[in-house]
Amino acid sequence: MKLLRYGAPGAEKPGLMHSDGTLRDLSGVIDDLSGANLSPEALAKLADTDASTLPVVEGNPRLGPPIANTGKFICIGLNYADHAAESGMDVPPEPVIFMKATSAICGPNDPIIIPRGSEKTDWEVELAVIIGKPAKYVSEEEAMDYVAGYTVTNDVSERAFQAERAGQWTKGKSCDNFGQIGPWLVTKDEVADPQNLAMWLTVNGETMQNGSSKTMVYGVAHLVHYLSQFMTLHPGDVISTGTPPGVGLGMKPPRYLKAGDVVELGIEGLGQQRQDVVAD
Repeated sequence: MKLLRYGAPGAEKPGLMHSDGTLRDLSGVIDDLSGANLSPEALAKLADTDASTLPVVEGNPRLGPPIANTGKFICIGLNYADHAAESGMDVPPEPVIFMKATSAICGPNDPIIIPRGSEKTDWEVELAVIIGKPAKYVSEEEAMDYVAGYTVTNDVSERAFQAERAGQWTKGKSCDNFGQIGPWLVTKDEVADPQNLAMWLTVNGETMQNGSSKTMVYGVAHLVHYLSQFMTLHPGDVISTGTPPGVGLGMKPPRYLKAGDVVELGIEGLGQQRQDVVAD
């Protein structure tokens, strides 16, 4: 299934993308696509719903983030060996974990807002994992049982805030509209191998990132297992798993976003996003 949320910010309704290409309203079936509706049992009930009987949503409504009330937005840094190299850093011996403020979350086509004082706002296409049931101390062999599905994220980053000022990465990762998620949550049954998905990103039509999740250092199962050793993962939590090479930081000379740019990105089978870049 391709599950989504549509409507004005803060007033989104749950929906799904039907196989006939129409957007269907799910608000008569569930109240929202929050963690409580992402359990294996809840998703099985949704899968049994006859999508053809659901109301068609007319027009072209805004898509919101496909998960409501996300408790944790966990990101993994330097998780592609070729991206670590372009960043001038070694591949870490364990996953690098940082948190992105949930207030950064927005819809897949909402604008990238360059924050005040920014000179180095950058792009990062990433595969995101959505947790479906509480995970604590899970083994790597069992880890995929806790995954509800996958989506696309743009882990927008302000490199000067992130790395050139004192403190941790969080403030360079958490500005408003630095976390586009969507367009859909694609349930894991539709993704044969999350470690073999093509990923791409363009700026003003020019290809910047053209990679694959197969070059991930630490795969999805390991990340779910690893994170669950330190914190309980809850339904609706988002794990953004890192980016392939081609970010602005790694270019010679570096290249960053400016107001008026258009960013487009996508992952094989998971849909695509489009963002206008605006100044705050």
